[in-house]
Amino acid sequence: MSASKWLNKVRWDEQGLVPVIAQEASSNDVLMFAWMNRDALTKTVELGEAVYWSRSRKKLWHKGEESGHIQKVVEIRLDCDEDVVLLKIEQVDSIACHTGRHSCFFQKFEGSVSDGDWQAVDPVLKDPETIYK
Repeated sequence: MSASKWLNKVRWDEQGLVPVIAQEASSNDVLMFAWMNRDALTKTVELGEAVYWSRSRKKLWHKGEESGHIQKVVEIRLDCDEDVVLLKIEQVDSIACHTGRHSCFFQKFEGSVSDGDWQAVDPVLKDPETIYK
């Protein structure tokens, strides 16, 4: 299958992006959510490491380029509607979140509609100040 054929199978949005979920292969923990464009997905396949599209910086973002917390790709899947990519990854140093936590999904809703709030339930593994000097 040519590169354009497998890339064309992905249903890119109007900005040329597709949502991506990064899931730890060993634990099945969902670590983060990000976006990819065609170049990011191509680079991810070429390198065997996660490369995303940074919407805020408007450029490719090789996960771990600043922090060292690289995501080694074990498997890439496309959902049934062909509009979401799942990366099964090995997270270097167990830190995926820029807050120094294992997962970006560290806040859990607790309570009811009237008195509920988000609670941080996962520990900071490394102070972000030491990660992003």
